[in-house]
Amino acid sequence: MPVDEALRLQALRPYQLLNTMRDETFSELVRLAAKLFNVPIGIVAFVDEEEVSMGLNYGLPPDMDRVDRGETLCSVAMLSEETTVFENLHDHPCDLISPFLVKRLNLGFYAGHTLRTEAGYPIGVLCVIGHEARTFSETESELLARLATVVMGLLDLRLHLLQQPTWNQQLWEAIYARIESSVTRLETLGALAAWEAEDGPTAQAYQASAREESLRVMAVLTEQIQALRA
Repeated sequence: MPVDEALRLQALRPYQLLNTMRDETFSELVRLAAKLFNVPIGIVAFVDEEEVSMGLNYGLPPDMDRVDRGETLCSVAMLSEETTVFENLHDHPCDLISPFLVKRLNLGFYAGHTLRTEAGYPIGVLCVIGHEARTFSETESELLARLATVVMGLLDLRLHLLQQPTWNQQLWEAIYARIESSVTRLETLGALAAWEAEDGPTAQAYQASAREESLRVMAVLTEQIQALRA
């Protein structure tokens, strides 16, 4: 448990509204996270006192909006300053949580980075999850951390806009369009790479293009967030 749990929960409250919002931008955002790392599941999880809200997700079953805090790896990842990675949950499960949920979803891989408010309170986790065990490089950890910063910026921005009598819908829609465009490009690159030998030069070129696209979209989103907050 975080030391300042009461203050952390207080900081979390405003963001819980976003968990149930029908906003296509956030739907595309979690899909982008999954596509960036070529995994079937991406989640923005909000960690409450006893439950973890996973309404902002891509790839989870419909009944997985809320789970017990003691069953999810997000409650563990939220306590870390660094990216939390479990490369092989089949052979090396996390002994800090109940294994029920991990086994139910047949999870083999998990990587998550804490979402922190400007005051430094951890309110949740951006995570990417797969069924197969896999390695996760330092470069990928840094990429997930950068994406978590973008996600937190968009969450703050959406809260800010909800408090405004009028706001620039066109710019918010531009953010959605940019994310959607990147998801489509990453899906195309992933499909092309799948047709090539995994370690061949063509597949590596597609993978390099995917990394470049991920860096490009995060830079553009950061600029758009700043423009809307101005």
